[in-house]
Amino acid sequence: MLSRENRLLDIYRRLFACYGPQGWWPAETPFEMCVGAILTQATAWRNVEIAVRQLRDNNLLSPGSLIAAGEELIAQLIRPSGYYRQKAKRLIALDRYILSRGSSMDWLKEEDPQRLRQELLAVHGIGPETADSILLYAGGHPVFVVDSYTGRMLLRLGLIQPPPDYHRIQQMFMDQLPRDPALYQEYHALIVALGKQACNPKPKCGLCPLGDICPTHAMPESTFPRG
Repeated sequence: MLSRENRLLDIYRRLFACYGPQGWWPAETPFEMCVGAILTQATAWRNVEIAVRQLRDNNLLSPGSLIAAGEELIAQLIRPSGYYRQKAKRLIALDRYILSRGSSMDWLKEEDPQRLRQELLAVHGIGPETADSILLYAGGHPVFVVDSYTGRMLLRLGLIQPPPDYHRIQQMFMDQLPRDPALYQEYHALIVALGKQACNPKPKCGLCPLGDICPTHAMPESTFPRG
């Protein structure tokens, strides 16, 4: 039987062989990536792309620009992303934090990720997944991002017990895989691809590249762990 560490690597290799490189996160600058991490909360990426494009068209993807534009304009421009008024407040709070640290954003790559994580979690509207996305994708730190797709996949594979716990899942990946930001980025993106294409709340097991190692693969639909 594969060890859990080897099983995590086996899962990664299967997902990569099925879906290929994901090229994620699609952002031109660290600031844009941070903005995207807020906008992607509780919405599909296609909606985020529209909102980001509208911010870019209005020259609002640089530190300080969101504060200068004001909450009302930001809310209207990001409306396609959903929860746009709440997200406008969050974006301005994030912009204010970034300006307080230095608009070049070199600090995001150079400073201790645990300290930065605590600072990000203190910013209005930023939770663990958003903070870790910023650290991994914008900062290049080896911090594994956990989302609902990850919990659902691990539950169905029998690698965790319900309910999914963010910190425990994150620690499992970080303890048992190489501390490689590129690996973490690709793995996270591949799990998202799996969650969108096969491991849905109502699973499409016939499309899943993990079917032969998934103990729930042959279960009746009514008994599937939902995540």
